[in-house]
Amino acid sequence: MPEETAAILPRVAIITGGYAGIGFAAAAQLARQGVSVAIGARTRVEASLNRLEECGSPVYGGVLDVRDTGSVESFVADVERELGPADILVNSAGIGTQQTVSQHDEAKWLDVIDTNLKGCFRMIKACMPGMMSRKWGRIVNVGSTAARTAFPKYAAFCASKSGLLGLNRAVALEGAAHGVTATVVSPTWVQTEMMNKSFQAKAKVRGTSFDEEIGALISELPQQRLVQPEEIGALIAFLCREEAAGITMEDIQVNAAAWW
Repeated sequence: MPEETAAILPRVAIITGGYAGIGFAAAAQLARQGVSVAIGARTRVEASLNRLEECGSPVYGGVLDVRDTGSVESFVADVERELGPADILVNSAGIGTQQTVSQHDEAKWLDVIDTNLKGCFRMIKACMPGMMSRKWGRIVNVGSTAARTAFPKYAAFCASKSGLLGLNRAVALEGAAHGVTATVVSPTWVQTEMMNKSFQAKAKVRGTSFDEEIGALISELPQQRLVQPEEIGALIAFLCREEAAGITMEDIQVNAAAWW
């Protein structure tokens, strides 16, 4: 058995939002390390499942809406039936909307909070009791530097990620005596498909090009580059290892020297 996989076999991981972006990057890295991986999102993407299967570990993909308790409970039960009980939970599902506070559509506000914060709560509630009973578990919540610094016109997103920090601290304390860790990984701008679509939309509104919009952002960043999903996925995978048992209750900033 390769040394790099020996520390975490035979674990089972659930990754929400796992068909794309940071979620997929984390799922792929865990699968390469020998972890059985289950990914879920509102839409099942066969191409992503096929790519994950190439990593060599057992894979399960299903439809999961973290806004719905019934969907969460059904998905977790399906994973246990197909792969076994979840030892690892990566909460990566997330959405955002760009609106000022004074003109914010309440339905969109609630949708962001329901997905980014309450969705994490539902997944943790469904998975954590089993982890505690087995005396081992890893929970990694994908946050954002926006939780501490904020962005104008992204109030719902900032609020959801700030709330996630408080939830994570409580989860870490409750799990500490039972071998369960809980950590937030908070990236700055990451070049995901969702981010690219956002900048394409911005370019259309402004009458510019996608390359111009991305280039303007990069020019403002100290490292003069955008963080890639694979960088975050690798960090998440490490936090799920045996060696990371002492890392809990943390908000790990991946800010690329940009505190925004």
